[in-house]
Amino acid sequence: MPDTASRPGTIDRLYALDAGLAVAPDRSVYSPGEWQGEPITLSCNAYLLRRKAAWILWDTGIDDAIAAESGGRVIAHDIRGIVARTIHSQLADVGIAPADIGTVILSHAHFDHVGNARLFRHATWYIQRREHEAMFGPDYENYGYAPALYADLEGAKAVLMDGDLDVFGDGSVRVVATPGHTPGHCSLLVRLPKAGTILLSADVAHYRSNLEQRRVPAMNSDAEATRRSMDRVDAIVREEGAQLWLNHDIVQTATIPHAPSYFD
Repeated sequence: MPDTASRPGTIDRLYALDAGLAVAPDRSVYSPGEWQGEPITLSCNAYLLRRKAAWILWDTGIDDAIAAESGGRVIAHDIRGIVARTIHSQLADVGIAPADIGTVILSHAHFDHVGNARLFRHATWYIQRREHEAMFGPDYENYGYAPALYADLEGAKAVLMDGDLDVFGDGSVRVVATPGHTPGHCSLLVRLPKAGTILLSADVAHYRSNLEQRRVPAMNSDAEATRRSMDRVDAIVREEGAQLWLNHDIVQTATIPHAPSYFD
């Protein structure tokens, strides 16, 4: 009989959520030395996971409130956030409410990833310890954080991670430490029965050419750590035979069905 005991577990479903658009006036911020003065629009995504009877959210997107503002709002790093579909409404399309989500895993605390923290103040949050310290420390401005967006997390239940973490102990959801974009930036490896292994890389690289050429955005907290994280992501993709989803790559994002469609 086949040995199933050593096989990693899987989640049941993965939903990609439209977390808004980020419009930057100068693409060279992301690719120093290239495209000086050219604007760029980046996709933003959050991801909803169903595992057994539990709902887990990876990042929370741009603040839903911005949907009411025509043309969006400049939030940080001179970047304009735009919301066409709220996270709240997309959860409703799936048939759940924010209150049904018991776990939120945060890649990092920039506005397009933590913008709806207030909707999930009841949940247990998984945050890298170094990221948590930077978010609530005196130098938060150096990292482009907007503390008003995550003020509710000061009283939330938080599991502070120190590097990689197998969240459920069965390999189905694994946090991968990928610092450099911010001090405690991380990525997420998920396994599905049919779709296989998917690495949600968050902001390790904003689009594929940056990853391939190891270009580091000017805003990143540590350039060398970023390149090491890029190397690590490449290695994991090879070793696992994983799909790599780049959060801000608008070309790739257009090819990924979003909620209420799902991967299983």
